[in-house]
Amino acid sequence: MDGKAYRLWTAGVREMLPNEDWSPDANSTMRMTFGKVGSYEPKDGVTYNYYTTLDGVMQKEDATNPEFEVPQRLKDLYNAKDYGRYADANGKLPVGLITDNDITGGNSGSPLINGKGELIGVAFDGNWEAMSGDIFFEDELQRTISVDIRYVLFIVDKYAGARHLVDEMTLHF
Repeated sequence: MDGKAYRLWTAGVREMLPNEDWSPDANSTMRMTFGKVGSYEPKDGVTYNYYTTLDGVMQKEDATNPEFEVPQRLKDLYNAKDYGRYADANGKLPVGLITDNDITGGNSGSPLINGKGELIGVAFDGNWEAMSGDIFFEDELQRTISVDIRYVLFIVDKYAGARHLVDEMTLHF
């Protein structure tokens, strides 16, 4: 649908459903949204925790599948538990987290900022249930998947050996 047809269609839908809350479509302008970090249950008996750790990355490793290969350097850091200051209070290295924010194509790379204004992650995907999000947002099911900033810093510092970059930043843990 071209731009003019889409605008006409949108105007018609808004006229047909005047009592609905409408959010503007992404149009290359700066956006702010809010949400909460949290687990979710997409169906009976299935619960997804709100975070993942490097343990999960290692558990999913499949050397026969390029999408699930784990580089030897990362395995070595994992086996040595050499996470530096990026480990959580339980000694685990956080990798990802989910929030109840709405996400759509083009949002990858968006910063995830906590209530103190601190960068805590970077959005990169939506869960399976979020695939219908361009049409309708289901707040009980749709989630944004983000990489935890501690994992990003760990990769820069420990994996890539670029600690000098991390040293230039003001970090709060």
